[in-house]
Amino acid sequence: MPELPEVETVANGVNQRVRGEVIESVWLGSKPEPFKTDPVEMAEALAGRRIERVYRVGKHIVFDLSGENSKAEPQWIVHLGMTGRLLVSTAEVAVPAHTHAVLRLASGREVRFVDARRFGRLAIHWRASGDGFQGSGREPLTISIEEFAALFRGRKTSIKAALLNQKLLHGVGNIYADESLFRAGIRPTRIAGRLNKDRLERLRAALQEVLKHAIELGGSSVSDYVDADGVKGFFQLEHRVYLRGGEPCLKCGTPIRRMVLGGRGTHYCPACQK
Repeated sequence: MPELPEVETVANGVNQRVRGEVIESVWLGSKPEPFKTDPVEMAEALAGRRIERVYRVGKHIVFDLSGENSKAEPQWIVHLGMTGRLLVSTAEVAVPAHTHAVLRLASGREVRFVDARRFGRLAIHWRASGDGFQGSGREPLTISIEEFAALFRGRKTSIKAALLNQKLLHGVGNIYADESLFRAGIRPTRIAGRLNKDRLERLRAALQEVLKHAIELGGSSVSDYVDADGVKGFFQLEHRVYLRGGEPCLKCGTPIRRMVLGGRGTHYCPACQK
């Protein structure tokens, strides 16, 4: 599933290509799963709108839209799910299989939402008086150490499970939880509420470092993820533990272990992470 760096990369790429464009028409597919908003309502809300900007909130891609004589302005909310892709293409490029939405722009280009497994979601959020889409958790790239430590205070779950809790931090998934815990030297099974502030500060710093570096490299392409141009990311070449079970730790040489924690495959170094 695309995580924060992948979603940020896609959102930035789409924003660069379509910001300021007008949506001339909308085509929506017949499969019901992707639509959290009724497709008829969605098409009416999108057609004729100007795309003011595209950005990330957690694991969601948000399109700010405007139009004339509108008291409440819509936002188009895109969640990529496990296999979703948001592509910007010219009309001459063949529409991929499993395309569920096409926004035809005044320039002749198209924004296409493609999702083979249909776990992605599309919705309209109406904003009035500035109450835009917020997501469910705190933003890991900007959270302070005081706020970060407060999230885990008293929690009896593992720190890995706490990092994946989107109501606490939105956007962090399996890849970047494993990678940041390794860099912070913290075993994923440690109880979140028992970590002292020094260890939590190391974890916050490691998490932000990993996320920012992954954004710079266009995210991790370990499955179906590609950016707005259909190009894969490169951060998977920087993975130190994720999907490296049985391979030697790049720091100490100890074989990386894989375990299932909270239903998720988890990778760590038993020597470097305590």
